[in-house]
Amino acid sequence: MSIPSDLPARLAEALGPSAVITEGPDLEPYAVDWRKLFPGRPACVVRPSSTDQVVRIVHICREAGASIVPQGGNTGLAGGAVPDASGTQIVLSLTRMAAVRELDAVGMTIEAEAGCILKVAQDAAAAVGRLLPISLAAEGSATIGGVVAANAGGVNVLRYGMTRNLVLGLEVVLPDGTLANGLRRLRKDNAGYDWKQLFIGSEGTLGIVTAAVLRLVPRPKHSVTALLSVTDPDAALRLLALAQDDLGDQISAFELISGTSLQLVAKHAGLKAPIAEGEWFVLIEAASSLAGLREAAETMLGAAFEREIALDGVIAESGAQAAQLWALREHVTESEAREGKSVKHDVSVPLTAVPRFLAEAGKTLAAGVPGTRVNAFGHLGDGNIHYNVLVDEGHDAAIVNRIVHDAVAAHGGSISAEHGIGQYRVGELVRYRSGAEMTLARKLKRTLDPGGLLNPGKVLSP
Repeated sequence: MSIPSDLPARLAEALGPSAVITEGPDLEPYAVDWRKLFPGRPACVVRPSSTDQVVRIVHICREAGASIVPQGGNTGLAGGAVPDASGTQIVLSLTRMAAVRELDAVGMTIEAEAGCILKVAQDAAAAVGRLLPISLAAEGSATIGGVVAANAGGVNVLRYGMTRNLVLGLEVVLPDGTLANGLRRLRKDNAGYDWKQLFIGSEGTLGIVTAAVLRLVPRPKHSVTALLSVTDPDAALRLLALAQDDLGDQISAFELISGTSLQLVAKHAGLKAPIAEGEWFVLIEAASSLAGLREAAETMLGAAFEREIALDGVIAESGAQAAQLWALREHVTESEAREGKSVKHDVSVPLTAVPRFLAEAGKTLAAGVPGTRVNAFGHLGDGNIHYNVLVDEGHDAAIVNRIVHDAVAAHGGSISAEHGIGQYRVGELVRYRSGAEMTLARKLKRTLDPGGLLNPGKVLSP
């Protein structure tokens, strides 16, 4: 499929020459994903500075029969925001639409444009004593539009839910150029279909998110961070149950980290856990605006040691020490990359199935693909495990994927917990989703985007 050769010039005429990139090194950051697994070749990159300009771009591209790939901070891990290699797709970068339009401290809402960096929105909320509780490793470069389009997760899902739970309203440009403005700040709105939910997690395949209203929460005055070692994932689940009983919804993060993960961090990042080495570790964070949180946490941890649920542990004595404990978790992915090649999986299973999944997947991998090493870590509090398999160059990633995803399916789980499908898992989605679900998804795509204008080849196969 070709596009008119004068399309970049027409876009430049409509938006101004500085808004369109057609060649040179400035194109490169938009052409490949963060992990550099999916290099593409855009016909051009267009960078609107307003919603009206996005509408104009969609109309021009629709008339020309050109596909559009919406892109935010390009921090995704499934290749969902980059073009293919055909040279016929237009990358629509929203990074110039970066304003915080409105912040209501009393109503606890923030309205931000799609290109607003997540950290900028977090800081704006913090300045008025509020918290935007979406916390990601990429929060310094991920954008609000991308976070919404990917339905991002992160470490605070246990307490606050996925991004979907925090979106009150959206502004979306549809594939036919219609602007749907639903930037409402209502906590309760049952007036018809909640159409915004269609676009949250759709990865830019159904519409282009240009702005969002997000729910804020009170900023906690007190927090406690602790690192503990446990014998196995079963013990980690018992610790989670104890923490839920004693601390309730004050728990904001409950991370499971394997001993392999921390060995890699020690080897490649030079960071060591301040407790005895073990097979498994748990990083807990709790936060509250009420006094007495630390005392409650210390009582809970004391009970964990008395019941022999935890083997060793430490509570951070300061914010700096808490940051040091979190650094262990945050350096896992980078350290794994330095170790060598890995086949990554972002999966979820029901909480109580996590130990069985880990045991069975590990056993099947050891038998079916000898010589691999499992690096498992993630958000145990919500059942999301990053199950990465370190392999040699000769190993077949497809076989590893099949073993892991079959184990996930056997335990009633999902092959994508928070990273999305993008182009990375398109084939796998067809295998593990029912026919009725795939048919429904295709009907939605055909209804909203009958011409296949938006992000073709992502989420659904062509």
